[in-house]
Amino acid sequence: MDFAYDERTQQLQQQLWDFMRDHVFPAEHTFEPTDPHAPFSWERPALMAELKAEARRRGLWNLFLPHSEHGAGLTNQQYAPLAEITGWSPAIAPEALNCAAPDTGNMELLELAADAKQRQRWLTPLLAGELRSAFCMTEPDVASSDASNIATRLEAQPDGTWRLRGRKWWSTGVMSSDCQLLIVMAVSDPDAPRHAQHSMVCIPRERAGVDVRRGLSVMGFYDQTHGGHGEVVFDDVVVERTDFLGSPGEGFTLAQARLGPGRIHHCMRLIGMAERALQLMCRRASTRVAFGRPLAEHGTVMADIADARVKIDQLRLMVLRTAWLIDTVGARGAATEISEIKIAAPTVAEWVVERAIQVHGAAGLTADFPLAALWAQTRGLRFADGPEEVHRMVLARRELKRQTATDVTGSAASS
Repeated sequence: MDFAYDERTQQLQQQLWDFMRDHVFPAEHTFEPTDPHAPFSWERPALMAELKAEARRRGLWNLFLPHSEHGAGLTNQQYAPLAEITGWSPAIAPEALNCAAPDTGNMELLELAADAKQRQRWLTPLLAGELRSAFCMTEPDVASSDASNIATRLEAQPDGTWRLRGRKWWSTGVMSSDCQLLIVMAVSDPDAPRHAQHSMVCIPRERAGVDVRRGLSVMGFYDQTHGGHGEVVFDDVVVERTDFLGSPGEGFTLAQARLGPGRIHHCMRLIGMAERALQLMCRRASTRVAFGRPLAEHGTVMADIADARVKIDQLRLMVLRTAWLIDTVGARGAATEISEIKIAAPTVAEWVVERAIQVHGAAGLTADFPLAALWAQTRGLRFADGPEEVHRMVLARRELKRQTATDVTGSAASS
């Protein structure tokens, strides 16, 4: 068993760290609001375009795509340590590399199911970073962790078109003026079998009836990362058959295909978030004195640092194993492991960030350090791409089935 990264991965790691040090970390202050009284804007600073151009010049572009035709041709095992590095600055680095959600998942979805015209209109400019997109699945009026609850409807009309009616929220990316594409999941046949009721459609943002109502706050503050999170109302939006992604009734299958890789990408970046929090915690503990000695010499702080190191290293091994499984047996074959890391990664990262905040004292709550923003992201990722309760339910069912089917002890089941 070889734990070393291959030569290409190591080269890209070095190139990416150079990019982070030379361009991303120095730019972080530009992306942070400095005047609390200034009008808030969902638009990204102009510097983002420069960062994208530099990343592309360095060959650090579309690293998430396993196909060399459009991306870097990396496997999930090769991409994992690179995504981890971008997690050190999650508000900037993924987008600068054209590796930010929800565009990554939407590109993978379009590559999987789009026809030639949809690829030309949407996929090609997304791959080039010329526009942004949103994924509209979650709804405010239903428990969206259960897709069968989705209330947004696609209703067929006598003239061969469809009408889209409903309300979505947490549509990441939709607040940016660069967002031109909304991929929407809706019920197209409520009488069909449970997993054949939904469809996905590609809706241009400027189409009549699309109403972006408001941007949502995250833990009490507005966050422009990835284009913000918005609430969108679809009021009798005309949908042509050519707008369907795949065939009617394939929405649930496409959603599962989209969410699997997205989940592991989040987990990869969460490792980087935890690593940065641990670094800040160690620096603070080494320089801050309380009760006559550095915080690093207090037993409770030392225990937090040690536990953080153990938790992060355990998580990294889990994520790398899952990446290997996806590469070898596919996302469906790695479904159990994807659920495991989707439970573990946000919880570990949130714990590390929370302990780092505690070591920083009240300063950890301010924008003087990135910890508050990191905490909000890690906490939010316990919901993204399926809440942890759903993954626990699915994981428990699989484990019960496995354990009851195989008994290596030879003992009889209790009656």
